[in-house]
Amino acid sequence: MSAQTRTSGGLDEPVFALHRGGKMAITPTVPLRGPDDLSLAYTPGVAEVCTAIAEQPDLVHDYTWVSHTVAVVTDGTAVLGLGDIGPQASLPVMEGKAVLFKQFGDVDAVPIALATTDVDEIVDTVARLAPSFGGINLEDISAPRCFEIERKLQERLDIPVFHDDQHGTAVVTLAALRNAARLTGRNLDDLRAAISGAGAAGVAIAKILVEAGIGDVVVTDTVGVLHSGRTGLTDIKRDIAANTNRTGRTGTLEEALAGADVFIGVSGGTVPETAVATMAEGAFVFAMANPTPEIHPDVAHKYASVVATGRSDYPNQINNVLAFPGIFAGALRVRASRITPGMKIAAADALASLIVDELRPDHVIPSPFDPRVAPAVAEAVAEAARRDGVARV
Repeated sequence: MSAQTRTSGGLDEPVFALHRGGKMAITPTVPLRGPDDLSLAYTPGVAEVCTAIAEQPDLVHDYTWVSHTVAVVTDGTAVLGLGDIGPQASLPVMEGKAVLFKQFGDVDAVPIALATTDVDEIVDTVARLAPSFGGINLEDISAPRCFEIERKLQERLDIPVFHDDQHGTAVVTLAALRNAARLTGRNLDDLRAAISGAGAAGVAIAKILVEAGIGDVVVTDTVGVLHSGRTGLTDIKRDIAANTNRTGRTGTLEEALAGADVFIGVSGGTVPETAVATMAEGAFVFAMANPTPEIHPDVAHKYASVVATGRSDYPNQINNVLAFPGIFAGALRVRASRITPGMKIAAADALASLIVDELRPDHVIPSPFDPRVAPAVAEAVAEAARRDGVARV
């Protein structure tokens, strides 16, 4: 149905009114009141600034927007729960992401939707655009291509490249898990987690949990548990299998849940209640599929001490907006050349620490509207960048 033929319940809904004309605009930060201002902002005055940058390239951070601006890049192949809807249809989400960057982290962002799904074409295009930006936020690019695109760009560029669907989700998940453990008197190394989903988010969550020292984690895909003896695995899944599942579990997700302390769902589908009932006493259920969690909160609360979802209408929302604005703000502040595992763990620890004195089963992660969030994450990330040797100021 075209935009012209949509009727009641369609284009006249409030959501369309909010989006009309887009959700963002470019505005000048300097006055243009007359010829003198014009001569400074543009020719001839601008030539002096250009010449200075040509002679000292690092001055680009001081005299252009590079120091506070990122590109939000997508090919429209994995947009929210909508899937492969193409670059034009992805733009409302990319604009929304840019608005969140500004609102929560005071980072300017430009949405860029690319009309290609070829890995090398995307990498070449972003690399050619990179001189205009201080960082690259990859968004809604389908797995497994997203892993290769991120890796190739990280190898090619000397600015932060961050696939938020992977790492933002992982950071917030780790923060919530740390606080759930604190609340129940446990440590991360006491826990065994079962992750449903070996896509972008599942892989990144598994990696950050291993880096943070979890007792063990088992990752499952549609076939079953990833383990080193399984054939037909992609390179990414083979790497995950080699670095998780220390006890060599096999079988299905339901079998992996037996005795598990943590369920992390980033796959969709439905987990039977009978399987949830086999988890360890006082378990944590983070069922993050949107809009339908893998385990409904009403079911999860029968067996779990802490329940989190990806939805805003339930407590403990695992929301990436808690992470990415502050992560980029911190990385840009110190002109980091990349975002390290240590910077991501520092972001998670900062998030968790914010509410350590406020913990309740329905409050193990801060609200996105908590004004402390982005500054705390940015400071922790900047300090971690210095420790990891990737800060340039």
